[in-house]
Amino acid sequence: MLEQRTLKTLTRAVGVGLHSGQRVELTLRPAPVDTGIVFRRVDLPEPVDIAVNAQAITDTRLASTIGTGNAKVHTIEHLMSACAGLGIDNLYVDITAEEVPILDGSASSFVFLLQSAGVVTQKAPKKFIRVLKPVEVREGEGAQAKWARLEPYHGFSLSFEIDFRHPAVDSTGQMVKFDFTEGVYSRDIARARTFGFTKDVEMLRSNGLALGGGLDNAIVMDDYKVLNADGLRYDDEFVKHKILDAIGDLYVVGRPLLAAYTAFRSGHAMNNQLLRALLVQPEAYEIVSFNNEAQAPAGYARLQPAW
Repeated sequence: MLEQRTLKTLTRAVGVGLHSGQRVELTLRPAPVDTGIVFRRVDLPEPVDIAVNAQAITDTRLASTIGTGNAKVHTIEHLMSACAGLGIDNLYVDITAEEVPILDGSASSFVFLLQSAGVVTQKAPKKFIRVLKPVEVREGEGAQAKWARLEPYHGFSLSFEIDFRHPAVDSTGQMVKFDFTEGVYSRDIARARTFGFTKDVEMLRSNGLALGGGLDNAIVMDDYKVLNADGLRYDDEFVKHKILDAIGDLYVVGRPLLAAYTAFRSGHAMNNQLLRALLVQPEAYEIVSFNNEAQAPAGYARLQPAW
């Protein structure tokens, strides 16, 4: 049987929120089978649990935010991406502020945290959402068009194309395809950092955003070039970060997907719209498990997968 996974022990990190600039402590703890991923705001007078699911997303401006009542947690996508990359099904995330720490701006620090705690299997079948027919969301026309699509596939692959029309981005790859059954998530995707432009920083900060951003946790560009002294981690780091975000955005559905995801200029909002479009069509998906690991897509049976 292909089993669910959680952590062997707890692990902690301290950092600042990308947008809030607030200091935040994060504790990742093992959780029982069928818990899913649950954020807990332990800084509130009464701790509030926020279970991750597609309907829990309350805001998608510049990041993915989950909430219940007045309690919110911003910028969950990098941690969610790392959980997807390591096949973590069940996890408690205790957090002392309203935003997940940005750390180095990628998912690699979260991958390290999860792996340092150890990944263990649990005596319950891992449940997948298998897409049975194509589902697509689309906005705009012509040069303003953007779209995202899920199609049936025995595994999980993502193909993403960006179109930023900036000299530093144009000189890199603007389209990437990543397949979980073939690639290595921690090597190929997890180290891609978020990015931004100096021309936008003043506007963002005047609106109380990007207060914790800088060259140590983002790729920063002026009108012509990358300003980070160490350059890019990947030749195509910009589009790879969009893949990283998409992996995290899609994992808020609560289970790993068996699907091919294709997108052009998509973002947090459209990724969530795509999940909601899938979930309102019961005939478009089914929940499946694998009693025989040999029947599962290649790579899913490894305990601590390299991807």
